[in-house]
Amino acid sequence: MMADAMDALAARQPGYLGMDHAGVQGGFGMTVSYWADDGSARAWRDNPEHRAAREAGRDRWYEHYTLHVAKIERGYAWP
Repeated sequence: MMADAMDALAARQPGYLGMDHAGVQGGFGMTVSYWADDGSARAWRDNPEHRAAREAGRDRWYEHYTLHVAKIERGYAWP
């Protein structure tokens, strides 16, 4: 599965901090990736294998998508 391959590829990138996924089968989905800094995020964007996966997604799987770049100031988790 392409998502699994991209998870593994991202995890090998410098500055990778993690990834979260949510979605429903055959419907809306969301992936958030976390990076140490903007340079690391841009390097991920420019990774040739990631770029090919994005192009495949546009051609095969997605009707549309939206990308947001944001800075997280703090986060909390509850067990």
